[in-house]
Amino acid sequence: MLRHRMENSRHSRNRSAPQLGTGHPPQPDAPGSASLPGPAPPVRQDTPVRQASPVRQASPVRQASVVPAPPPARRALLTVLGDVARYCCLMGALVWITLRGTAASGYDWQWHRLWRHLFTTAGDGGFHAGPLLDGIGVTLQVVTASLVLALLTGLLAALLRQSGSRVGSTLAVVYVETVRNTPLLIQLFVVYFVLAPVLGLGRFAAGVLALSLFEGAYIAEILRAGILSVPTGQWEASRSLGMDVPGTYMEVVLPQAARTALPPLTGQLVSLVKDSSLVSTIALHDLAMQAQAVAADTFLVFEVWFLVAGMYLALTLSLSALAQLLERRLRYES
Repeated sequence: MLRHRMENSRHSRNRSAPQLGTGHPPQPDAPGSASLPGPAPPVRQDTPVRQASPVRQASPVRQASVVPAPPPARRALLTVLGDVARYCCLMGALVWITLRGTAASGYDWQWHRLWRHLFTTAGDGGFHAGPLLDGIGVTLQVVTASLVLALLTGLLAALLRQSGSRVGSTLAVVYVETVRNTPLLIQLFVVYFVLAPVLGLGRFAAGVLALSLFEGAYIAEILRAGILSVPTGQWEASRSLGMDVPGTYMEVVLPQAARTALPPLTGQLVSLVKDSSLVSTIALHDLAMQAQAVAADTFLVFEVWFLVAGMYLALTLSLSALAQLLERRLRYES
């Protein structure tokens, strides 16, 4: 019996002793009991730091040779020539398609018969313009005179619209709306058959007057839009400097309005060149009138009108290129 009690007491002491190496946390000691120091936990050694590889130096960048940019005028000219070249390629493709179509229809082209109507050379080597070149010379005269008068008429109408005078503004509105909403051909007949005998005008003057009145109505609205685009601060600054109204327009407003109005004015100039062909209806020997005479003389209707269309095209493209150069120069200077 005593032996059995001793074994039970030994087993109870083994169960109350802390279990080491079992992985479970030791139970807290009862109050008043002495705690035995356990083995110190193993010190964790830090992993060695990998040394960074040396930074690889970038290879020196090869400096490209700097090509100096062309001057603005030359750059603008190159741009215009590129546009003209692409346009000519497109028109050449259209002409080729037209020629193929007419060849399939059996039309016999006789372009060689037209050159003597453009120019002739005398036996002594002299050059003589044919009727078509004479006609394009008359067309240029009509366009130049009509453009000058149209600019003056349009500027006067635009200033009247902007003036404080009710009578002047009403007259400008009546002129612009009447001219823009009636056909040019009817206006040309009215000027030639009604106004020209009263004023004693010839065919050239009547044609120029009709074209200038017609184009001046459109130019008036273009210039008025350019004037309205000038900021109000410009007007106030001019008044604060003591400038009068004419001086404000001449020195401040109109130079700025011209930059804004130049692109639509170019389109109106091109329209003027094309509208000038209507002066042939009053027997003015321009390019269109000479073309009608050559076509009636040679019966080369297609060849004559294709050539005349190409001459009008060359003229309008040249004017557009000059206007584009002027526009870019004004933009560069500003």
